[in-house]
Amino acid sequence: MNPILPDELSKFFVAGINYRKTDTSIRGMFAIDDDRYANILDLAPVYNLSSLFIISTCNRTEIYGFADDACELVELLCTQTTGNAETFTSIAYIKNGMDAVKHLFDVGAGLDSQILGDYEITGQLKQAVKFAKSHNFVNCFLERLVNSVLQSSKQIRNETALSSGTVSVSYAAIEYIKANIKTCKGKRILVVGIGKIGRNTCKNLVDYLGTKNIMLINRSEEKAVELATELGLQHARVDQLAEHIDSSDIILVASNAAEPVILKSQLACKSTKLIIDLSIPCNVEPTAAELSNITLVNIDTLSKINDETLLKRKMEIPKAEKIINKNIADFLDWYLMRKNAPALNAIKSKLSYLYMQHFSELKGDPNKCPVIAAEKKIQQVINSIAGKMKSQNQPGCHYLEAINELIAAVEH
Repeated sequence: MNPILPDELSKFFVAGINYRKTDTSIRGMFAIDDDRYANILDLAPVYNLSSLFIISTCNRTEIYGFADDACELVELLCTQTTGNAETFTSIAYIKNGMDAVKHLFDVGAGLDSQILGDYEITGQLKQAVKFAKSHNFVNCFLERLVNSVLQSSKQIRNETALSSGTVSVSYAAIEYIKANIKTCKGKRILVVGIGKIGRNTCKNLVDYLGTKNIMLINRSEEKAVELATELGLQHARVDQLAEHIDSSDIILVASNAAEPVILKSQLACKSTKLIIDLSIPCNVEPTAAELSNITLVNIDTLSKINDETLLKRKMEIPKAEKIINKNIADFLDWYLMRKNAPALNAIKSKLSYLYMQHFSELKGDPNKCPVIAAEKKIQQVINSIAGKMKSQNQPGCHYLEAINELIAAVEH
């Protein structure tokens, strides 16, 4: 049975959309890049919001934070999206209090990922919180919660097979290529965008397709040069994109642009191409799929890959849930004790005063009773009271009980 929670937690919300009810086109309407994220944080004080962070990935857009009502978070988020707050609310899930806490633990564990056990979300979560923290929007509660989520995620990764095998969005792209291209030998591959997903995709191309006939293009050329040097690949400038689109047989797009970087007009009357768009919002114009020479695949298509690895992962869910529940319990212990800290500190200060002024007289000269011994006795009493406050979830005055315990400790 869960204890009754302090009122503060009732103001903690998550409002979000994900792959379960929306396709890539809808998710793209609510995708948040760094510039939009910064604008949201700049506007937050206007909405009387001071503690929040946003996760925006290919699978989801979620805003976590403290508010009087979740609609405040939604309205703030949608100031920077092409979709409006009304549309977002109509398709969103809104969770509050411990339900919101549990949801974040599930997200961090990969239990809520489009591909079960996909741990790319942990890096995305870290980056999202780091960004908010750099703008002073991560309070003590959020920082402790995220650290607990990451600890739980790491424990699940080490102690279960939930992330066994090599199933992820970037790996699913490789599996699709292997299943639909008879031979990759001689095929010219173009990768556009060298963020985390782009880097993982490049490494998987090299490792699992055994090819290095790969051209890298990135808005920041330095990143393309660095990865190309590391993996022994080729790179080109972003202004050379059109010519490499023409010459490529397989194109993987993992850029983070607000608008498509590859257009239908660039692909018409060209050679047959397989294009895999790993971006949200889509960075390949969706109407390109209408061309007879183009096979266009997005993340939703890739997520339908269901092999033996995923079946094994599903069997690990109960183990992961057990670990999550233990970490939530530890987080809740911290939270309840944090709420009791002012009362405990006040009791401790008063006991220290009483001990030195009165109880030491029972033993004679105060100089014969070392301060360290007094502190030890007092701390024992405080620990006892803290345990009772936690188990009873009553942070009210335990002052008289503490005095009685201290008297008993001194007399014995």
